[in-house]
Amino acid sequence: MADPRVLHVITDPRARGAQRLALDLHRELARRGQSSVLAALHPHPDADPGASVPVLGPSRHHPATLRALRALARDADVVVAHGSSTLQACALGLFGARTPFVYVNIGDPRHWTADPLRRLRVGAFLHRAAAVAAISPHAADVLRARFRLPARRLRTLPNARPADRFRPAADPAGKAAARAELGLPAEGPLIAWVGALSPEKRPDLALAAHALLPADTHLALAGEGPLRATLAPGPRVHPLGPLADPAPLYRAADVLLLTSDSEGVPGVLIEAALAGLPAVATDVGWVSDVVRPGEGGLLVPPGDPAALADALRTLLAADRTPYAAAARARALAHFDLDTVTTGWQQLLREVARR
Repeated sequence: MADPRVLHVITDPRARGAQRLALDLHRELARRGQSSVLAALHPHPDADPGASVPVLGPSRHHPATLRALRALARDADVVVAHGSSTLQACALGLFGARTPFVYVNIGDPRHWTADPLRRLRVGAFLHRAAAVAAISPHAADVLRARFRLPARRLRTLPNARPADRFRPAADPAGKAAARAELGLPAEGPLIAWVGALSPEKRPDLALAAHALLPADTHLALAGEGPLRATLAPGPRVHPLGPLADPAPLYRAADVLLLTSDSEGVPGVLIEAALAGLPAVATDVGWVSDVVRPGEGGLLVPPGDPAALADALRTLLAADRTPYAAAARARALAHFDLDTVTTGWQQLLREVARR
């Protein structure tokens, strides 16, 4: 049997979170010769104007969007719904259709289904999926217990990134070149923060922790979102806006900082680890799948700027070579796109044969 034709559905064309994994998986499947199509439910003002992802309709659950999704799914053997916004669209738009769908759970379901009514609604939609892919074994356990999903319909497939896209800086000259490319100071420790500038990502904590550090320490923040206007540039704070490619920032920095209140298995931690950049991160969701405390970085409780500053101070003062090596080794072993895509191909074949 030939590999199944795949339709990937994402919320919007922005290259972040669930969308980033979908785009990378789509490209890798196509590179391997498998038929793969990517479509977004609706547009977004922050999306790259040059993005070539087709948009299905005006909003995620608009009748025109669902009709377009159903029509496009007729030419696929399996639909993959990436992220929570696509779950309802696929459950409704593909109801009664012959094409099965697989749902990819990216975030922590304990966070986004805290409300009992929402939990009931999400559970009903999850049971419409032919399979549910969790990015952590811990997430699979939560999905099984919280929504009574049968184990045979759950599969653990980690978040992933292509290793060759996030190579470490070869030497100090490479780090200096990366800083120059981004217009960042050549001297002094540099902390990188990469993510959506939204309340749950807590860029305010990054600023508060940074303010507690020595005066020669710089903070570069990359991202777009509703809190961008709150980031005032200064001699030590460098808002970079959205970066089409964050790899130069990982090469330029000494430590990555993640300050979120809620996460699944963050792609930014995988990218940084592949680039040999140790991290200080809040211990939320399944962050510890990537950052093993004391190995690839340090973890602290969420919401505590003083604890973040202490961990940053410790890591910046340490010999970071062992941290960098451990972070990269773990990322290559568990989160390299090449290995994860092979697992995805196995799941897609199984679902298409049912």
